[in-house]
Amino acid sequence: MVINLDSFIILVLPLIGTSIGSFLVLFLKNTINGRLNKCIIGFSIGVMLASSIWSLLIPSIELSKKNNAPIIYPTVCGLVLGIFFLVIIEYITRKINNNSINKSILAISIHNFPEGMAVGTILMGALLSLDDITMISAFSLSLGIALQNIPEGAIVSIPLKLKGYSKKKSLFIGILSGVIEPIAGILSLLFFKSFSFLLPYVLSFASGAMFYVIIEDLIPETKEGEASIFSLIGFTIGFSIMMVMDVVL
Repeated sequence: MVINLDSFIILVLPLIGTSIGSFLVLFLKNTINGRLNKCIIGFSIGVMLASSIWSLLIPSIELSKKNNAPIIYPTVCGLVLGIFFLVIIEYITRKINNNSINKSILAISIHNFPEGMAVGTILMGALLSLDDITMISAFSLSLGIALQNIPEGAIVSIPLKLKGYSKKKSLFIGILSGVIEPIAGILSLLFFKSFSFLLPYVLSFASGAMFYVIIEDLIPETKEGEASIFSLIGFTIGFSIMMVMDVVL
């Protein structure tokens, strides 16, 4: 499969977002303000939730209708499998390593896999010229994920610097944590070239994986400490921006 320039941009946008965030370690102070951190987490939740609904679940349902499959069956199956896939992956990784810094990097990387998969899957739908999925909608999803990846890059890089890593090494590891996204996107493209009939299942699979990250990793962080109202503000901004992008574009 030949990837044209538009497809390449869509695949690498999330990595660019992570990289921008990682570069902030070169300029910012050693810590992120607590209120700003809450706002960032809320923003990420909002973007991921809106993306999961409008970019993944709804197209999955629409494709199931056109494939003459039971409308809910592919979407529910994919959703459940996506959630349990992340449950298993996180269980394995927790057994492998107990270092808190490595855990946070690993958590971001695991979190990035379904995002990359979602971008690759919806891009495949656009390349197949499916009625409900266009290149614009694929770009919208990729851009939304890139925006919420900016603070994630900083969240990886800054704690590494605090632990004594050099700025350059912290930057490199931050960028590296985002490389999984284009890799997952390309793998999804290659897979669905031959198995496009599974697209409704995998759209909802990616959505389920995102739901797991939201519920298990992000929401608990909004409740830690004070200033939780800023999480709500961030969520409202992120959800609204992504919803408008998905619906208008």
